[in-house]
Amino acid sequence: MDEDKTTGSKLLWVIGTAWLFDALDVALLSFVMPVIKVSWQLTAGQLGAVSAVTSLGMMIGALGCGYLADKWGRKPVLIGTLLLFSLGNLLLTVTPNVEWFLVVRLITGIGLGGELPVAATIIADHFTGTQRSRMLVLVDSFWAFGWIVAALLSFLIMPHIGWRLTVLITALMGLYALLMRRHLPVEQGRQQSEKIAFGQALRRVWSVEYRRSTICLSILWFVIMFAYYGMFLWLPSVLVLRGFSLVHGFGYTVLMSLAQLPGYYLAAWLIGVVKRKAVLTTYLIGTVVSAAAFGLANNPVMIIISGAWLSFFTLGAWGIMIAFTPGQFAPAVRGIGMGFAQSIGRIGATIGPFLVGALMALGFGITAIFMVFVAVLLLGIGVLLLGLPNQEHAD
Repeated sequence: MDEDKTTGSKLLWVIGTAWLFDALDVALLSFVMPVIKVSWQLTAGQLGAVSAVTSLGMMIGALGCGYLADKWGRKPVLIGTLLLFSLGNLLLTVTPNVEWFLVVRLITGIGLGGELPVAATIIADHFTGTQRSRMLVLVDSFWAFGWIVAALLSFLIMPHIGWRLTVLITALMGLYALLMRRHLPVEQGRQQSEKIAFGQALRRVWSVEYRRSTICLSILWFVIMFAYYGMFLWLPSVLVLRGFSLVHGFGYTVLMSLAQLPGYYLAAWLIGVVKRKAVLTTYLIGTVVSAAAFGLANNPVMIIISGAWLSFFTLGAWGIMIAFTPGQFAPAVRGIGMGFAQSIGRIGATIGPFLVGALMALGFGITAIFMVFVAVLLLGIGVLLLGLPNQEHAD
């Protein structure tokens, strides 16, 4: 029993680095965006494209790497995604203009998008039932640590050394995580899935057995990623538009990011005592209320309070979705099932930030833009209550 706990703890820390580095990269990009907007004199539309192209790469990575994880094994694919992420960040430090920045971010996004579905699949393969759900929420909580590290780097380091050297630090940190992943266990029993071609695997995900789960999970991932990336990638820029200096915007984001942790930990506890649908519904409703409050906030106190609750509920909802998704698919197609649902979510992650930039360019205010997120989140709540199955697939 003690050995199982030790193995579980090690797996939690090693797999948690996937969420940490994904969050570190996404958050750091949100802090870099206001800086390159000034230095490269970018329009709001160009700034939206910078964040959207990363999500496009993540969409490709989620689907492709999810399939390869079923075909080649979880461990080599997870290591490969981190290598691609680190290489992308190294290249980013020498990009001369926004055009090259976009190309490199597409490559980096493939590695980032491939990490999470594969990492979640590894956890789902090693645990079952409530323990699986809690472990998935707990590894997802590393996202908060990544966001906090990025905010601190941007608040304390970037003003002194610039965004390029700050990105270089993240690339070097990725190399350390790569050494940790060498100790991941190699899974057994992939002989059957190795024979499945990509088209055949995709057809299985859309078979009668999985179709309802695939449709509902894909819509929910679209909604959550649309809202999360659309709101949080623009958060520092929104604070600047609200009249705060760039440095103060970073400081406020650090405080709001700290609220993610209790959101995760409460969710991890609740899914063991309350039905997951009820927990997810509660968190999504909390996200709706918080988004509306943030969009209407007009003073520092209200911005901090509503932003903290937005972090609490949005990231908690993401963690619960991580707990839901892998168990809806059998191990042989778990990677591509998770990857497909998240790849649809990445479409939302691509549209969300780009839409914010486009609406700003058209003259829409922050309040109106956040009401768009409220409407989409309400749609997600409807899909959750009416469509998503509550049971897991028996391994």
